[in-house]
Amino acid sequence: MTNYKTGQSITRTLLMIFFIILSLFVIYPLVYLVSSSFTPGNSIADIDIKPFAKGFTTAHFTYIFHKTDYKIWFLNTLQVAAVTTVVTMFVTALSAYVFSRFTFPLKKHLLMSLLILQIFPSFVGMIAIYVILLRVGGFDTLWGLELVYIAGNIPYNCWMVKSYLDTIPRSLDEAARIDGASHFLIFRKIIMPVARPIMIFLGITSFTGPWMDFIFPKMILRSADKQTLALGLFSFVTDKKNDFTLFSAGSLLIAIPFVIFFIFTQKAMMMSMGAAAVKE
Repeated sequence: MTNYKTGQSITRTLLMIFFIILSLFVIYPLVYLVSSSFTPGNSIADIDIKPFAKGFTTAHFTYIFHKTDYKIWFLNTLQVAAVTTVVTMFVTALSAYVFSRFTFPLKKHLLMSLLILQIFPSFVGMIAIYVILLRVGGFDTLWGLELVYIAGNIPYNCWMVKSYLDTIPRSLDEAARIDGASHFLIFRKIIMPVARPIMIFLGITSFTGPWMDFIFPKMILRSADKQTLALGLFSFVTDKKNDFTLFSAGSLLIAIPFVIFFIFTQKAMMMSMGAAAVKE
């Protein structure tokens, strides 16, 4: 018995050491980013491996706000992410409800088409996207970028939300329909409150993609007043520039509203998951 307890203690100690080391590997890059944001100098060579070893300054943040177009980049990115999230959630929720609750011709074929579209990587269709945006006048515009994100979000998310709606008992729909509720009223008053957890998750993922993406903005946007945060920050660390501390400061500013967004949505998700338990 004593040997068994000793073995358990050793195992717990080893696991504790392992997770502490793993946590340090995860946390250190974040600490290094914060330290770089407040370190004097510009290049990565000016940053010591020890956080805050070379001093402390807020000059990088002052430079970003007064001598760059960071505010424009931020507003452009916020607009693209917000519009993409709202439209994706609305279209996906309606589409998933139709696929989950109604029977109509070619339903299985349409669902399979959505699944097949999601199989191919997004960069496979870049040439087609480029040509289509040129034809419709969406090249070098924020609405063209939003259109690309929305079109890319809908297929997989429609499958995901439909699978969640399939778990909601149809007896709720039938009871509401007996009381005279229309399909849209059932969707708005019955289905969506129960499906709030998956919709919050959908909102988070739909917002995250445009907020951090670099590839599609690089392909679509050309004008200086149309740049997003990813493009603007990348301009600090090109072959001609090595302003890594400015890049770190801008990245830190991006993370602040994003962390706040996650805090609020995480709380809402936990409350929704607790309230979404449905008994047949």
